[in-house]
Amino acid sequence: MGWWQIDADALAGSRFLVSPLAETIAALQTLDLPKPAHPGERAWLADHLPAYRARLTDDPLDALLVRAALGTAWNADFVTPTPLGEGEPDFDRELARIRETPPAAAVADLAVSLGGPVPEPLASATDLPYRMAELLAWVWRETVLPTWPRRRRVLEADVLARTARLSRSGWAAALDELRPGRTRWLGEGRLQINARAFPPRSVAGGRLFLVPVTPSRGWVSWERTERFAIVYPCAGALADGEGPAVPSALAALLGSARAGVLVRLESPLSTSQLVALTGQGLGSVGRHLKVLLDARLVRRRRAGRSVLYDWTEAGAAPGAGTGRPPLRCSRSGGRHLWPLIRP
Repeated sequence: MGWWQIDADALAGSRFLVSPLAETIAALQTLDLPKPAHPGERAWLADHLPAYRARLTDDPLDALLVRAALGTAWNADFVTPTPLGEGEPDFDRELARIRETPPAAAVADLAVSLGGPVPEPLASATDLPYRMAELLAWVWRETVLPTWPRRRRVLEADVLARTARLSRSGWAAALDELRPGRTRWLGEGRLQINARAFPPRSVAGGRLFLVPVTPSRGWVSWERTERFAIVYPCAGALADGEGPAVPSALAALLGSARAGVLVRLESPLSTSQLVALTGQGLGSVGRHLKVLLDARLVRRRRAGRSVLYDWTEAGAAPGAGTGRPPLRCSRSGGRHLWPLIRP
């Protein structure tokens, strides 16, 4: 198995971040290996897979490049650059790092991802980084950007939930849940990152970034000994297009929107998570929470930097009558928020 040695300083300096490029790379992986993990991915593929396949049919060299870059055992490093972690993530700025890769370095990375020689015509091509950047720009523009604001809310909700988990249970629990079955805290500063027989690496003195994506994809990357990243599939509460069923009597009493907030609070959620799950605006959710707090149907408590809301004993009685399972993150990988991505 592959594992990283992480000291206390590296853990203290680690951070979650949202990356538009990582989201786009994960979308490309899903398009290229269309095995949907859940109905949300199936619907998204139905919308976008025909256009993606048509684009590769029109440019066979791009098709060869994608197959080689995504590899049989490893993504080509130039395709999955480690985030810089500086300033607000910007897609064009992130993409420029791929476009500026020296062509010879790109070919060398393809040899690693393929586990052998790079076939022609890829081996002699001088524009592979440019081609990959243009393909990712297309994936971003056509399949990710139209729903990016909603995707971002989902990702930020995931980060808030995991930050709260970190505050409650510590790093071992938080890291175990990133990619169940792949990441695992081994003790003594060792973090398993995958099941492959790669040599260990030291993260001491470097920075560790934890990057959620909404597709059911993930990978690790690093840049020398300075920056390391674990990209993991966003996991959390299951949200369908209608949300939990709201009892008609409760909707009549509170209003359907406010009742929709209440029934989701069996497990603690932040305001941002409620915005992502309900589709309501931040101001509306805030007003609903204030009324529910004043009525003592929900309570507010702090977990690290997050403020979480859940039922009081009084709120549990009307809220629990939905016939739905609790909305919470699961140790087995959680339930994905992809239905929120659908327009």
